[in-house]
Amino acid sequence: MKNHLTCQVRFDGYMISRGKFHSFTMTEIKPGRRRAPKFELIGGNVALDFINTLDDRPSVKPKELLKNFYELARFGEDTGILTGAELDYFYENAHNEPDEAGDAVRRAIHLREAMFAVFAALMKRQVVPQTAINTLNVYIRDATQHSQLVQKDGHCELRYNDMTSRYSAMLWPIARAAADLLTSSDMALLRACSSSTCQWLFLDTSKNRHRRWCSMKLCGNRAKVRKFYAKVKTA
Repeated sequence: MKNHLTCQVRFDGYMISRGKFHSFTMTEIKPGRRRAPKFELIGGNVALDFINTLDDRPSVKPKELLKNFYELARFGEDTGILTGAELDYFYENAHNEPDEAGDAVRRAIHLREAMFAVFAALMKRQVVPQTAINTLNVYIRDATQHSQLVQKDGHCELRYNDMTSRYSAMLWPIARAAADLLTSSDMALLRACSSSTCQWLFLDTSKNRHRRWCSMKLCGNRAKVRKFYAKVKTA
């Protein structure tokens, strides 16, 4: 894999903006361990699921789902980036190293917004802001420097360094997933939820490529309810 992205990738024509640091502080109280999944993973790719951790993005008050390091670590476990043991390690140590943990959250938001800028612009067939490409390349290079090919059961696989070596290590597979998706034919399947206040990103792998909603039980169901009551009012 190349160590950086350019705008000359095979995208069949599409191409966003944004990327700034937010202020985050570590919570003083560790949350209880929860095994039930916390995040709705509907994107079809971990990079898109990561972008979707800012909920209701187009609304007046977007909802931040990564408010602290514990939530970032939970995303890592829900997506399989972190094992249960690695999550336990971070839960046990993050409150003792608040600066490092807080910096990991800031880096996560920085990466996420750069990724959103790139994917959204391509989806809208707009020019990608060079600052977003540059930012994403920084994280891609970091991921490359901390990964290597290893042999396993007669084939090779990419393996990352110890995920507990850095609080931001879980960003390595996310950046790599973004690079792989951006340079693949799957970009033609990229869609945004039709809800004007949601617009989560996902890959439309439905049979007819007519998927409109991030999830039928979420935005799809709400749209059906609104349509039903609109019919009742006009009946």
